[in-house]
Amino acid sequence: MTSIHAFWLAGRQTTGETTLDVTSPWDGRLVAKAAVPTDAQVEEAVAAAHAVRDEFAATPAHVRAAALDHVSRRLAERTEEIAQLISAENGKPVKWARGEVGRAVSVFRFAAEEARRFNGGEAQRLDTDAGGQGRLAFTRRFPKGVVLGIAPFNFPLNLCAHKVAPALAVGTPIILKPAPATPLSGLLIGELLAETELPAGSWSVLPVANDKMPALVQDERLPVVSFTGSEKVGYAIMDSVPRKHCTLELGGNGAAVVLGDFSAEADLDWVAARVATFSNYQAGQSCISVQRVIADATVYDRLLPKIVEAVGAQVTGDPSDPRTDVGPLVSEDAAKRVESWVDEAVEAGARLLTGGKRDGATYAPTVLTDVPAGTTLAREEVFGPVMTVTKVDSEQAAYDAVNDSKYGLQAGVFTHDLQAAFRAHRALEVGGVVIGDAPSYRADQMPYGGVKQSGVGREGVRSAMDDYTYERVMVLTGIDL
Repeated sequence: MTSIHAFWLAGRQTTGETTLDVTSPWDGRLVAKAAVPTDAQVEEAVAAAHAVRDEFAATPAHVRAAALDHVSRRLAERTEEIAQLISAENGKPVKWARGEVGRAVSVFRFAAEEARRFNGGEAQRLDTDAGGQGRLAFTRRFPKGVVLGIAPFNFPLNLCAHKVAPALAVGTPIILKPAPATPLSGLLIGELLAETELPAGSWSVLPVANDKMPALVQDERLPVVSFTGSEKVGYAIMDSVPRKHCTLELGGNGAAVVLGDFSAEADLDWVAARVATFSNYQAGQSCISVQRVIADATVYDRLLPKIVEAVGAQVTGDPSDPRTDVGPLVSEDAAKRVESWVDEAVEAGARLLTGGKRDGATYAPTVLTDVPAGTTLAREEVFGPVMTVTKVDSEQAAYDAVNDSKYGLQAGVFTHDLQAAFRAHRALEVGGVVIGDAPSYRADQMPYGGVKQSGVGREGVRSAMDDYTYERVMVLTGIDL
């Protein structure tokens, strides 16, 4: 009998009147059923979060930190079980799923550490002007209010962690909405939080259907919306609630620049291995996967066959097999969309060097060159295992090519030249520049986010804690400094 995963309402486990099927993208089998909350249950969760917000904000730091430490520890203890769960519901190769669990372990650990040192207060003397004599300003950060965290399917555990952990660290309640395609990992976070002593109402995990989201987004008791997902949905949320605080982590079409000084055979082997891995490591379903390689003309001809060979060596297959590098996309429809974009580019004159074939929800790792600028593949985020390779004649031309995009999330620059690294940091219109590696590197404690149509705000544990709070000043009078 298929198990039904209950959801978490104000810290307690319960079920609703309906369920949704969670199926494997690899073979279509039913993995589990997830209980779906009713409208009344959603209202109960929101009301509980709103009611507990002041109490939770006043919770001692050691209580919040202990709860976060507990979740981190329990995730680590259950790594293999959780990795299998991620792989089953998401189609992610199990070796990458294990890495995702490890990252979530770190996110909760970082949040516990930050909870202990956050909001300690900062004093500022005001007697630098005569009118401020005897006065001292003291500032602290306080929560903006209950957070609505909306997480995507591609990292079903870690991106839920990035919503939940910073909120609990600062003492603000959170309503977490995991993606309907992959709710099980988010519900598991609820299972671990239920083992802690956090106040009832301080967190809920609700697998609400997407068509129920507008009412939640517009609820005035949820003044902060943190969304990770598509550009279209993210900006629709922001446009619908212009007076709310929104953090949007949206799409990208990550570029890897290879400059002329990165020319030794070992250098080019490194480039080929890294871009092949990180164009395909989540079946390309990562906002910072390598979609574009932009190579200087002096290295292009030697680099291109190495890339094609490295991509062709990626092992595609059953995500439960530890040898598998590339699993299926989240659905067959997603794979058909990728297929249509590649076919459009080829029909417009692009050269297909490897891949370009679909089998159900699986799309073969693909490399193209000479992709016309007006094609969908050249302009949009493919979110699939597809890479384009382009030749440029100079460093500046490479940076111009990166910036010729509506997106600006992260870019990688392969160079040994320190001055070129600083030039890239200045020139590239992105939220992060990775020197010597692909754009797909993300440390979970560092600021993470984009510019242009890649979103607004920053995640990363401490950055998200700042994002969920505001600074409040207190002026003390009659102070003898």
